[in-house]
Amino acid sequence: MKSIKSHGLSTLLILVMATAALGDEIRLKNGDRLTGTIVKADGKTLVLKTDYAGPVTIAADQIERITSEQPLYLSLAEDRTVVGKVETREGKYEVETRDAGKVAVEPASIKTIRSQPEHEAYERSLNPSWFDRWNGGLDFGFNLTTGNTRTNTLALGSNLSRVTSRDKTSLYAAFINAKNKNNGVTETTANAIRGGGRYEISLTNRLNAFGFADFEYNEIQLLDLRSVLGGGLGYYLIKNDRMDFQVFGGGAWNRENFSTGLKRNSGELLMGQDLALRLSSRVMFKERLQYFPNLTETGEYRMTFDSSLSTKLTNWMTWNLTVSDRYLSNPPLGSKNNDLLFTMGVGVSLTDFSFR
Repeated sequence: MKSIKSHGLSTLLILVMATAALGDEIRLKNGDRLTGTIVKADGKTLVLKTDYAGPVTIAADQIERITSEQPLYLSLAEDRTVVGKVETREGKYEVETRDAGKVAVEPASIKTIRSQPEHEAYERSLNPSWFDRWNGGLDFGFNLTTGNTRTNTLALGSNLSRVTSRDKTSLYAAFINAKNKNNGVTETTANAIRGGGRYEISLTNRLNAFGFADFEYNEIQLLDLRSVLGGGLGYYLIKNDRMDFQVFGGGAWNRENFSTGLKRNSGELLMGQDLALRLSSRVMFKERLQYFPNLTETGEYRMTFDSSLSTKLTNWMTWNLTVSDRYLSNPPLGSKNNDLLFTMGVGVSLTDFSFR
């Protein structure tokens, strides 16, 4: 009886191990064999998702044989897609399709290979709804001190972007409120709200046209509301998987209302640069500098600077450091030229978020 039980357990263990081993298989020219789930391939590299090492990128010229247990989507040069389990045989890709049986495909005719989730994501990217495919996060920061002097600072922020193959939409909002209480007297040291959006549409791979709207309230700078509408052209000097760096220029219309009763409307030129740098798979740095020479009151100008460093702590939580600066050459009487905000806190990361 013990022998039968032992044999049964051994058989069960072998079956479990065999089941766990099932999956797509990549054999390399050096004799190594890798198993996992094929994610995508583009003719130069193939990405294999493994349980033991996460995503692994393999050079295509080092692959000798591919065998898939899942249906793959092969995009061919003649704008045709073949779907089925794949096995390389005699230098060709043999695709076991549902309707046409086994189809032989020449490697030179294959543009991309995608898994079903990757193919569905690609299809959505071609014609996505405006409510889908948003990425970004929500940030929160709070500081408190008590004792002879009581201070508290609350900072909230949000940055969302939606990128497709032809356009990019960005939305942002920020709020900071800081108070200092000493000997029963409360003083507001910061109270500002900023928000806006930007839309870019690609004209070429590197050239884009954009429009934007920015709104700002700042109690300390005596600003009731600044509304800025503008647009122009941008050009990416660097655009790759690690860094996006673009310069841009255009024009804007600025309307300012101050609590002193001062109201100003002015045309402005716009010059600036935008940087997004992926320091690692978990760390992202973003920065934007904008310079607005005043066309209505020549000699006057505005400058805005925003930067953020975001570190992914988990799949959904981030640690964020933000520096934001606003400079106005002609502030109203009683306020200073420069207004600098520095916040640090945690945030919630949103990936492929849908508003529907």
